[in-house]
Amino acid sequence: MDQARYGCRVSPSDPILPGLPPALHASHAGIWLTDGSGEQTIGLGRGQALARAADTPLLLVNAPLLGSRLGYADLSGLDLLELFAFLFPAQFVIPTVAGLARAMGLAPPASDAETARLIPQIASSMLGWTERADWAEREGAWTSLNQLERLRWSWAPLLRPRIRQPAEAERWLFTRLPQWEEQAPRPAPRPVTLGEADVLARLRSLTGSGAETRQGQRDFAAAASGSFAPRPREDTPNVVLAQAGTGIGKTLGYLAPATLWAEQSGGTVWIATYTKALQRQLDRETRRHYPDDAAFRRHVVIRKGRENYLCLLNLEDALQGGFAGRAAVLAQFVARWAGYTRDGDMVGGDLPGWLMALFRRAGATALTDRRGECIYAGCPHFRTCFIERATRASQNADIVIANHALVMINAARGREAQGTPTRIVFDEGHHLFDAADSTFGAALTGREAIELRRWIMGPESERKGRRRGLAARLSDVASYDEEGAEAIDAAREAARALPGEDWLRRVVEHGAEGAIEAVLAAVRDTVYARAERDGRDTDPGYGLEVDLSEADGALIDAATDAARALEALLGPLQRLGKRLVAVIELAPDWLDGPARARIDGAISALGWRCDLLRAWIALLLRVGGPPEPAFVDWLAVDRVEGKEYDIGLHRHWLDPTKPLAETVMRPAHGVLVTSATLRAGGDTQTAVERSGAVHLGRAPKWFEAASPFDYARQSEVLIVTDIKRGDLPALAGAYARLIEAAGGGTLGLFTAIRRLRSVQKRIADRLARAGLPLYAQHVDPFDPATLIDMFRDDPRASLLGTDALRDGIDVPGDSLRLVVMEGVPWAKPSVLHATRRQASGEPTAYDDRLVRARLAQAFGRLIRRGDDSGQFVMLSSAMPSRLLSAFPADVPILRIPLDEAIARVRSRLGSSADIGQRPLDGSYETRVSTKE
Repeated sequence: MDQARYGCRVSPSDPILPGLPPALHASHAGIWLTDGSGEQTIGLGRGQALARAADTPLLLVNAPLLGSRLGYADLSGLDLLELFAFLFPAQFVIPTVAGLARAMGLAPPASDAETARLIPQIASSMLGWTERADWAEREGAWTSLNQLERLRWSWAPLLRPRIRQPAEAERWLFTRLPQWEEQAPRPAPRPVTLGEADVLARLRSLTGSGAETRQGQRDFAAAASGSFAPRPREDTPNVVLAQAGTGIGKTLGYLAPATLWAEQSGGTVWIATYTKALQRQLDRETRRHYPDDAAFRRHVVIRKGRENYLCLLNLEDALQGGFAGRAAVLAQFVARWAGYTRDGDMVGGDLPGWLMALFRRAGATALTDRRGECIYAGCPHFRTCFIERATRASQNADIVIANHALVMINAARGREAQGTPTRIVFDEGHHLFDAADSTFGAALTGREAIELRRWIMGPESERKGRRRGLAARLSDVASYDEEGAEAIDAAREAARALPGEDWLRRVVEHGAEGAIEAVLAAVRDTVYARAERDGRDTDPGYGLEVDLSEADGALIDAATDAARALEALLGPLQRLGKRLVAVIELAPDWLDGPARARIDGAISALGWRCDLLRAWIALLLRVGGPPEPAFVDWLAVDRVEGKEYDIGLHRHWLDPTKPLAETVMRPAHGVLVTSATLRAGGDTQTAVERSGAVHLGRAPKWFEAASPFDYARQSEVLIVTDIKRGDLPALAGAYARLIEAAGGGTLGLFTAIRRLRSVQKRIADRLARAGLPLYAQHVDPFDPATLIDMFRDDPRASLLGTDALRDGIDVPGDSLRLVVMEGVPWAKPSVLHATRRQASGEPTAYDDRLVRARLAQAFGRLIRRGDDSGQFVMLSSAMPSRLLSAFPADVPILRIPLDEAIARVRSRLGSSADIGQRPLDGSYETRVSTKE
């Protein structure tokens, strides 16, 4: 509980509720069991712990993490995180004992034994909360508990006597949710020229009266305002490319002109990011201008893809018997959360990132619309739909916070009712090339094709589910329009050529059925025949790919047949789209508002699936023909954990910024592309080329501001010269010794998951015995955002990860004081990379630019504010000197042996024995609160 705001601290001396079971805690350092009173604690062996857990449900925190520590993934018990999620839905907490302790107003534990003793105290405090008059999330708890009791949820017996039946019957969840309302279309924004004085005044308002004046931020804000000026002529946007070093404060720098322009013009600014972490930061920063919660919700909207939001129709199906076992329990938790969530975002929103992991992600994906099966106005929950609410809110918002992919997809498919955004800010602009590469690429794979079949055919087995095919979704159209009904029947028949259930087994066993499975089988044969594996089969998770050239007769024939089958499917889908348009134009008596909205949605869905089919057909017709210079085509077999999971043909643009410029930038009036590493390891021209601005008729404006940090004083780069490449024991030993020298607070970055896992396995126990927790991506059962929260929360913890942790995370202060990379982050030698590398005309320089960009991004994690201090260690003597320009010019760089590097880390950072006692960043203080 946040003491300063709510004054509700729970005293550690408060008596623990009687009748609690024993509590179990495990770390890499050992296993502890304490009785329900928290008075007696003993150490256990692994076998003893598992036996006790099997005999009776034990109190524990974070069962998946404990299970990984004990080597028993199915560990279960009375998990305090489940209790927290029930009591405080849509509230934030770090999923550790220390995090729960702070949330309940208790001092965090100082040792593992104290951790075990604290668990009953936390459980007692949480159970006692149910009897408080100010429990803000009481509504719906009694009804939900009744359902969870029937499902034999482990906490139900302890909660039953403590949650009283309300005097009046609780409202059903779906009647409690607010309804969105239709609003008049927003007028076109007025042409506005922002005055520099007004922009700087808005910046001062955002930073606050007590903030220091940063000239770099002021210059950046003035430069960014140029992207909001009226454009000189059609298809010629005002483009500003701005490289603003870490510490400039670019977020507030562009929010100043963005909010000012939105207010003066009556228009909307779309701010696109690449990572969810920056979206969360923008959510906080925009509240500086809209501190009132109601005003904030009117003026600022966070938008994501449909697959991120809870689908209320899927939830209703799950609550009414569609889910069983633990998945049914999860559905009840999600229903509790749905009544209190801000926006229904299940991925990176206010749904705890650790909740799905507690349930082994059972049924989680079925609660969102991942297959594009939305029936729009035909849904009984259409008026309360989270997705529809966000879409409509964004049409009248001042600021829309989205991601790069959503902005590009909306522009390409014309999804937004008011057209393409006219003012766009691309933050994390160094990722714009990669985002465009993913968005505008095409892939005919087994997994993609079977999803299209399911969308058209609907259920083809007795398996339960809500999936509905075209015939079910458009039954009223079929009964009214004979040509539409014939098109639906023809599409269903043609869809039988697409892969069906169990397609991968048939392909592997040479029993392919249908034209698409046949071409996938031919692709697989070609890949295995031609891939040069160079010993990679020792790592069976390594995917295989080959260039799509010099195809043999079998593959050409299979591709021709598959193209013909897809053309047979494309025809009826196009005819159906035309018939739906005709139905809307004829406006029969039954076509009311909801029916019209549903048919509009079906037209949109048909349109982008027809585009998908055209892309697949073009890719198939390329087989055996001459290469197209604008594209890169290849064949791939995707594998993970020793198993194949997909097969397909792929096509990407050689330069994906061409479609980016045509579909997104050219129709806009102003675009700001900004990043701390916008040059991508090259020069200004590199930034222009990789942003897409090179394809526009008007040269962009360039702005640059260097970081204000004193890197010579605050940091240094150490290149270790005596770690032999491929020596995993030596690599693991180096990581362990460096983390010990720093006292934790280390981010370890790897270029291969296999090496990460090997190092983690070798050093976790050793570090735990020294009181230094270690978390690891691809090992611990949590998403990167949750792992980062856990790492940030404990200054003595360390975190190992791969690319996802190299960029987009913000961990200022003592929690991150050492970054260690195990090797030079060279690009993966893929067909796509090799082709682009060759096309650049300077293969070595091309590789170097990518590596320098990655090194700069990794180094940028280290110093986030003026009082940060830390070191960057590269465990590779093969680090070329030409790449050192990736680091700030004034940072000291030394090539030294490991022992000397460890000594420098220890002398600079000290033993860090007191770091665990230092106050944490204020944003991570306790956060259980009454609903604001």
